[in-house]
Amino acid sequence: MSLIPQDFIQELLGRVDIVEVVGRSVQLKKAGTNYKGLCPFHSEKSASFTVSPSKQFYHCFGCGAHGSAIGFLMEHTGMSFPDAVRELARDAGMELPQQEADEGEQRRAAEQRSHKARLREVLQQAEAFYRERLRASTRAIDYLKGRGLSGRSAARYGLGYAPDDWQGLAKVFPNYEADLLLQSGLVVARDAQGQTLEPAQAAGATATRRYDRLRDRITFPIRNAQGEIIGFGGRVLDRGEPKYINSPETELFHKGEELYGLFEARQAIQRHGQVLVVEGYLDVIALAQHGVEHAVATLGTACTPDHVRKLFRYCAQIVFSFDGDAAGRRAAARAMQSALPALSDERSVKFLFLPAEHDPDSFVRELGADAFEREIARARPLSVFLLDHVGEGLALDTAEGRAQAIARARELLGAIPESALKGQILHELAQRLRTPADELRAALALPTGRRAAAPGAPGAAAGAGSGSSARGTDGGGSRSAGGAGPRSRPAEPRMQRLSRPRVDHAHTAMRILLAHPALWRDISTAQHDLLVAHAGAVGELARWLESYLDEHAEPTPSSVWEALRAENLLEAAEALEPAELLERDAAELRPDLRGALESIEMAWIKQRQQTLAAEGLADAASRLEYQGLSLRLRELMRSLPRL
Repeated sequence: MSLIPQDFIQELLGRVDIVEVVGRSVQLKKAGTNYKGLCPFHSEKSASFTVSPSKQFYHCFGCGAHGSAIGFLMEHTGMSFPDAVRELARDAGMELPQQEADEGEQRRAAEQRSHKARLREVLQQAEAFYRERLRASTRAIDYLKGRGLSGRSAARYGLGYAPDDWQGLAKVFPNYEADLLLQSGLVVARDAQGQTLEPAQAAGATATRRYDRLRDRITFPIRNAQGEIIGFGGRVLDRGEPKYINSPETELFHKGEELYGLFEARQAIQRHGQVLVVEGYLDVIALAQHGVEHAVATLGTACTPDHVRKLFRYCAQIVFSFDGDAAGRRAAARAMQSALPALSDERSVKFLFLPAEHDPDSFVRELGADAFEREIARARPLSVFLLDHVGEGLALDTAEGRAQAIARARELLGAIPESALKGQILHELAQRLRTPADELRAALALPTGRRAAAPGAPGAAAGAGSGSSARGTDGGGSRSAGGAGPRSRPAEPRMQRLSRPRVDHAHTAMRILLAHPALWRDISTAQHDLLVAHAGAVGELARWLESYLDEHAEPTPSSVWEALRAENLLEAAEALEPAELLERDAAELRPDLRGALESIEMAWIKQRQQTLAAEGLADAASRLEYQGLSLRLRELMRSLPRL
């Protein structure tokens, strides 16, 4: 992605008609200035999917899917970023350039692409070998038949058989000593001390012993979202440990990010608006064979936040399926913790606990798909599971039990973004604990850790009272007053960072600004400095937006989105959900922006005054600064009620 110049991306988005791009896959109808259709990312009967030709952006008000023409191709077809750009460029008659980079950087990038292509080729050759070996193994075929799998299902998922041979892959790869076999995870190597060499250590290492990682096992090729093989899983046919073996971490395969069956299930997930997460390969295949095609599995690891974020790109609801025993509930608790930071009012998570005698594979084979779908419909919402988890094993009719429940809830509730869902969970928890909601909120509040701002920060001394006047700009975010040139992106904050207040006005402000960057010109100097100095994602996004607007006077939402992607800031921006505000008029949001910014400024002024008072207002400069802050505070307090 980094080798495609951003100028080219911006020009491409200016030429591409997103209505035409989306219209190839979605039947769109004119609706005012926009176009509407049924969302391709979740199942719906009434159209909530909107495409804006003026903003060159799509957004679904049902599941929250949104993005540019590039993003649509990536999400809907599973294309990589370069492939999506390449296809759009071809359609627009544009020649894809190469970024001007030094020869060393270009050479390293080319070598890396070539190396990964060779790794994929090695894995494809291994898959063909395993599939051929399955056809020749009556024992392996009988095992799959005994598990109720059809030949069609085995072929769809590329199942194979690794023979009971320490170096069976030598029949495919005459150079069994090749580093690629180690780097792909197909072969295990040990050094003279008997230590296993990890794939990343394989190049040039001296190995005294090499052997196939998978032996006498059914093989399951693991594919990425684009359908490329990136690793393998293997299951024993008879009894033995470990029951499952997965490829190790390699350049292509990262267990904490990939999900088995996602490539095959993508379209079904989008149709259902739901994904089912199970624990085993055979669960996924058996469910699909019986018509439950929207299931995926984790790869020998607990569900991670990366897994959750990836799945929410395809649908708005995740259902986790676990055994009903103690181990299953512990796994469910870990999955819940991974899901909490990604929750919103448009997203939901549920937990399905099957009867103790069943896993998804056995359940669907014995009772059928309809019965399994009924179990999914009865899955427990995350809010219920969380509240049960908080109170589990505690005597909530005692003060001690309620205090322990609050301690358990503090970290869990703190991980959920501010939303109506979070408010509802807090309300229900207050009822269960028989504690007033306000008292519970105070008990659950995380430490603020506020720090005083440095003298000379925004609003200090006599200049504080002038902070309400808007900065003059040339429309691109640069100063025009006094002939000053464009501001450069600040490398360091110009004041000490503020901790996030309980009501996050900074998030509100940044959300509005990302949706309507032109409003940046409405921000006063003091408020600008507070935003760019803010801790975490808000400050980083504010500094990026300032720099971006210095170069692009009138950006479209699609160009902003792809520029954020290039800077690895898209995830941070999406967490604020600015896409939901694109359909609202900028003028309508201006009072909200002003109110949020003035609330931030008021909080900082009060904090600064406390610091000055604690220092004793010992000199004239401190007293003058305190007086100026008081004047500005009164001005803000007069204006806020009108907003």
